[in-house]
Amino acid sequence: MEKRIRLHDKTFRMFIPNADIEKAIDAVAARLNKDYADSTDEDPVVLLCTLNGAIIYAAELLKRIQFPLVLKACKLSSYDGVSSTGVVKTEVPLPEHLEGKRVLIVEDIVDTGNTIVALMDQLKAHNVRDARVCTLLLKKEVYKKDVKLDYVAMEIPNRFIVGFGLDYDELGRNIKDIFVLDE
Repeated sequence: MEKRIRLHDKTFRMFIPNADIEKAIDAVAARLNKDYADSTDEDPVVLLCTLNGAIIYAAELLKRIQFPLVLKACKLSSYDGVSSTGVVKTEVPLPEHLEGKRVLIVEDIVDTGNTIVALMDQLKAHNVRDARVCTLLLKKEVYKKDVKLDYVAMEIPNRFIVGFGLDYDELGRNIKDIFVLDE
């Protein structure tokens, strides 16, 4: 029998087991370690974790990253329940002192891309030297923006998911596997 969970009023079924997620993270971390091998203590990469969903992904990357970095966080949001509102709100602004820095945005999921475009615009206004996007999940069929996604761990269909940092009305972030809405 397929594993299912219930959060609030919705039922979700197993979609991506943790072992598959971990393998995908290993592959991304290997690329990051190669691409940022020139990072130094004097010029560390700023790993910018987008709260709250990317916390788990960022933590797993941190265990695997072998180059100097500084961990910072911000929070932008465009979701209400199971769908995007299309309006991006800044809940925790970008940290200070990003000018001239290399920034690696760590995102849990990119779908419409509205949040990532807003974040890139904010980083440009802070005059960062380089900004790259590292996302755990990409809903490729709905992502139509021009912002390059440099590191994508996994592509998924346009379905609502929970687990591994992703939530449904704040529940489900602590589940180690990823579950999909059972429609």
